[in-house]
Amino acid sequence: MNNSPIGIFDSGVGGLTVARSILDQLPNESISYIGDTAHTPYGTKPLATVRSYALEIMDELVDEGVKMLVIACNTASAAVLRDARERYTVNRGIPVVEVILPAARRAVSATRTGKIGVIGTKATVDSRAYDDVLSVATDVDVISVACPDFVPLVEAGITTGPRVLEAAHRYLEPVKAAGVDTLILGCTHYPLLAGAISYVMGEDVTLVSSSDESAKSTFRTLLEHGLERAEDAPGPVHRFRSTGDSATFAGLARRFLGPEVSQVESMS
Repeated sequence: MNNSPIGIFDSGVGGLTVARSILDQLPNESISYIGDTAHTPYGTKPLATVRSYALEIMDELVDEGVKMLVIACNTASAAVLRDARERYTVNRGIPVVEVILPAARRAVSATRTGKIGVIGTKATVDSRAYDDVLSVATDVDVISVACPDFVPLVEAGITTGPRVLEAAHRYLEPVKAAGVDTLILGCTHYPLLAGAISYVMGEDVTLVSSSDESAKSTFRTLLEHGLERAEDAPGPVHRFRSTGDSATFAGLARRFLGPEVSQVESMS
């Protein structure tokens, strides 16, 4: 079991930011990644619909023998985390890592003024998942803003330029006006827009990536459960699949993740 891959899934290419962080921190581990591009974006869909998509994909990964699951999508984390931990951790002994709690913890430790901004998909913001997690911290004010154009831009491979800057100015103006000193990138697509987001917010605002923090949580979870891959095991093997157009996904995956993406299989 220890030499089995880590299962990762997202609505599309955004979760590759999580995969990149995991590969950087755990270079000996194999990963099996599914991008549900047939149904992207998740953030405009009802949470019940997202829950159905997410459970179907996680069932597939678990049936294939992954040793842990990483929900590399904020919307899916908000929709399915409780069910996933009951279904896979309690019933089958497979740890589940998500992206919301790790980022929230990091934001609380990073803020100097207690004013924290959250940007995410409409579904994530409407779920109030970050607000609920952050509410346990004292003296923290949270402003959450949905950025529905960000994910389609990234999925189209547009991560810089006038369209990205226009959207960043439009969405981030109320966050800037609130005087936040820490901003949670509450969607794993958003680190790919970090240049524009940082430019608009200014250098004094700390950006917290849910991708980086969930990779750290993955590292800790592997150690706590004794699931590290054997040092003398053969070299890691990475598998990438797409439920939609695999050619488009492959082009973006190689751009965002690098040479680790040798092939993308189609699940359609």
